[in-house]
Amino acid sequence: MASATESRYGYRDVSDQNFDYMFKLLIIGNSSVGKTSFLFRYADDTFTSAFVSTVGIDFKVKTVYRNDKRVKLQIWDTAGQERYRTITTAYYRGAMGFILMYDITSEGSFNAVQDWATQIKTYSWDNAQVILVGNKCDMEEERIIAPEKGKHLADHLGFQFFEASAKENIQVKQVFERLVDIICDKMSESLDTDHPPGGKNLRFTDTAPPVHQKCSC
Repeated sequence: MASATESRYGYRDVSDQNFDYMFKLLIIGNSSVGKTSFLFRYADDTFTSAFVSTVGIDFKVKTVYRNDKRVKLQIWDTAGQERYRTITTAYYRGAMGFILMYDITSEGSFNAVQDWATQIKTYSWDNAQVILVGNKCDMEEERIIAPEKGKHLADHLGFQFFEASAKENIQVKQVFERLVDIICDKMSESLDTDHPPGGKNLRFTDTAPPVHQKCSC
């Protein structure tokens, strides 16, 4: 039987050969900030300009490799509308990581970040990792929120920060890689294991490595 720490991080059962770890991730933020587009860009490398509001919650699965470990990501795309809030917050429990997103052209979505952060603190477990993402950085001419302002808020909340664009595929993969990376680091600390050589920034790929490499993820 897995220990409490192993279960918390989605550590696989020894009988399951499909993955070594499974991480539940949530993308949250106001409606129309680009959460669905962000997920589709990462999971399927597709983008559509047509806006379709997410009803309730949806998810996609993607597998990545952190050195020799197969990490299955269960990525949940949540609705931003207030009327779905009760539904979506029910999914916060058990999530290891959050991508909290705002639109750099929307002051309202940026002002709502604090409220979303409070929800994470209220409904998720204490060690959930969060990255604040300013999406739509390709729309520079319509920018309202400066990068420095986003970084300042992220620092204040204790989150890491990226600006990204689902449309132009800017920093999308890097956001997910960094989130998984810090979850693995936190897991290693909780399991009281040594970090692998090379520090925190380990290589991610979408295909299995050709040779076995030591990893403490």
